[in-house]
Amino acid sequence: QVHLVESGGGLVQAGGSLRLSCAASGRIFSIDSMGWYRQTPGKQRELVAAITSGGRTNYADSVKGRFTISRDNAKNTVYLQMMRLKPEDTAVYYCNVEVRPIVYWGQGTQVTVSS
Repeated sequence: QVHLVESGGGLVQAGGSLRLSCAASGRIFSIDSMGWYRQTPGKQRELVAAITSGGRTNYADSVKGRFTISRDNAKNTVYLQMMRLKPEDTAVYYCNVEVRPIVYWGQGTQVTVSS
C-alpha cells in the first residue's frame, strides 16, 4: 500500500505563487510517473502536469510557462511550483503517483486564487 500526503495549498491573490508538495510513503520499490490534476465543481478532473521517472514533463496548455513540475526520487516526492496564478486556477489539486500496476491519488488540496 502507498500513502500520499499533499501540502502547500491555500489562498493567494492573482499574480501570486504557491508550491504544492506530495510525498509518497509505504511499500515502494520504484515510482513511475508522478503528476498533478485539478478539479472544480461540476467538471472532470484534468491533468495539470506530469513527470516521468526519467524526468520528461508534460503540461496542460493553460499552465505552460507558469507552472513547473519536479520530483525528488530520493524522497519519493513530487512538487508543483505555480507562478502568476490566475483566478481560473482555483481548484482542488490532486497528486497522482503510478507504482505499477497501480495508480494512487492524494486526498486533494484546495488552491484558491482571488482576483
